[in-house]
Amino acid sequence: MRALMQRVSTAHVDIAGERVGAIDRGLLVFLGIAPHDTATDADWLATKITTLRIFDDATGTMNLSVRDIAGELLIISQFTLYARTRKGTRPSWDGAARPEVALPLYETFLRASASALGRPVASGRFGADMHVSLVNDGPITLLLDSHQRD
Repeated sequence: MRALMQRVSTAHVDIAGERVGAIDRGLLVFLGIAPHDTATDADWLATKITTLRIFDDATGTMNLSVRDIAGELLIISQFTLYARTRKGTRPSWDGAARPEVALPLYETFLRASASALGRPVASGRFGADMHVSLVNDGPITLLLDSHQRD
C-alpha cells in the first residue's frame, strides 16, 4: 500500500457537486493499493500515519502526531499511485489492484485509520470521479509505502 499524505489546514472532496467528506486541521491521505497488499499493510500504514510526528509543538518543532493534536483524516482512494511511467507517454495502471481486491482493502484501511486515530475519518468514494481541494500546511507532503518499512 502506498499513501501520499499532506498536512492540511483544511481539505474536502466533492462528487457530482455534493460534498462527501471534509476536514479541518489534519492529514489528507491519498491511498493506493497493489494486488499483493493485505490487511496487515492497512493496519501498519494506518498506525504509521496517525503516529508520525509532523505537527508543530509549542516550540515550533515537528513533534506531534495528528492524533496528538486531535486532528482529522480525509482518505481518498488513488489507484494512480501505482502508475508505471517508464515507457512511452501513457501511464500503465497494471501495478494497481483491481477493484474487487482494492475496495475491501480500502474499507479495511478506513476502519484501521479510524481505530488508530480514535475517532471517525472522512473519505471519498471508491472509484468515483472526485474533486479534491486542500490547503497544504507547510507544505508537508510525505510518501509512505507499506513494503518499504525500513
